Amino acid sequence: MAGYLDEYGVSDEQRARTIRRVVIWVLGLAIAAGMLLFIFHNFSEDRQVKRFLALLEARDYKAAYALWGCTDAHPCRDYAMTSFMQDWGPQAVPPGKFQVLDGESCGSGVIVDTDLGTAGDRKLWVESKDLSIGFPPFEQCPQRNRIADFVRNIKYRLHGRTYK
Repeated sequence: MAGYLDEYGVSDEQRARTIRRVVIWVLGLAIAAGMLLFIFHNFSEDRQVKRFLALLEARDYKAAYALWGCTDAHPCRDYAMTSFMQDWGPQAVPPGKFQVLDGESCGSGVIVDTDLGTAGDRKLWVESKDLSIGFPPFEQCPQRNRIADFVRNIKYRLHGRTYK
């Protein structure tokens, strides 16, 4: 025969276990969301630079120049196609395998570090609102993120590079 107090506290224990599980799930989801946000924060800007590098590899310089916001109909006042070809043409950037190394958010855009093979590393600026490409206004962002710098240093060292 069951005693009167045999079930005493069982429902409280189940409630506490359910609350603990919910809190652990919420914390886990928040950590996962934070990591995904940290990893994919500059995804569209990095993808735009990858598109630019693919156009350079394919030697489609007019389309690459258009990603700078410059076309034949609306040429850039301060960056003519002849200047673009001096900076990005076949003599300046020999054919090779190009890649995006890293992106750093800074104000209204992202500074993207690229590896252009034998042409060396170059930094590009991608404006976040319209994804137009340009030269960065500064070498490194003045509002540095120390956590991002720490992770970036680890990533660069794993690939045998040094972060500037």
